[in-house]
Amino acid sequence: MRKISFLTSLAFVAILPLSKIQAQETIKKNGYTLSFESNYAALDPKLKKRLIETFFVVYPKLAKEYNPETLKSVKFLVDTAYKGVAATSDGKVTYSSIWMDKHPEDIDVVTHEVMHIVQDYGRSVGPGWLTEGIADYARFKFGVDNAGAKWILPALKPEHSYKNSYRITARFFAWIEKNVKSGAIKTVDASLRDHTYQPEIWVKLTGKDLDGLWADYVKNPEF
Repeated sequence: MRKISFLTSLAFVAILPLSKIQAQETIKKNGYTLSFESNYAALDPKLKKRLIETFFVVYPKLAKEYNPETLKSVKFLVDTAYKGVAATSDGKVTYSSIWMDKHPEDIDVVTHEVMHIVQDYGRSVGPGWLTEGIADYARFKFGVDNAGAKWILPALKPEHSYKNSYRITARFFAWIEKNVKSGAIKTVDASLRDHTYQPEIWVKLTGKDLDGLWADYVKNPEF
């Protein structure tokens, strides 16, 4: 990121709306820094507090488990203009103020999104469903209050596929971890990050390819 001189920074701050300045906060804890911004004046202070607390609970755990070299400084933005749920790019997580207003209990959206920072796959050699499945598996494993959000891994249905992504894929991964090979998802995650991932990795780890694993999962999906 290009550095800005001190005087230029002061000039920049001077032209910002007061509400924007008041919405900025930087919190440092245990070697990690979170910069919190919001252009949503009605953001519940209790929700803001929970978003910050959740970051400092889950991010160090995700870093330790998957990628100790992950970014030490992260940005959060609660944005009134963003119409999705949340999105992550270049160490910054943008949350929809609309979503957070309607779903204040969904605090582990933080866990899913900061896992994307930890993943740091860059130009990934793996499919998108795999990236999102691992992020939701991380939410399942490390989430602080999935129950409060009524967020669960869905029961297997005939129309499901491991390529469905998100929670459906995450449940399949949880089954693999419990019933086939503990640590498999961590290994796959690492291969995506260092760009060595190939579909054959599943055979090396478990003795079966994804289709074979899915067939076994369908026969007995409990874990």
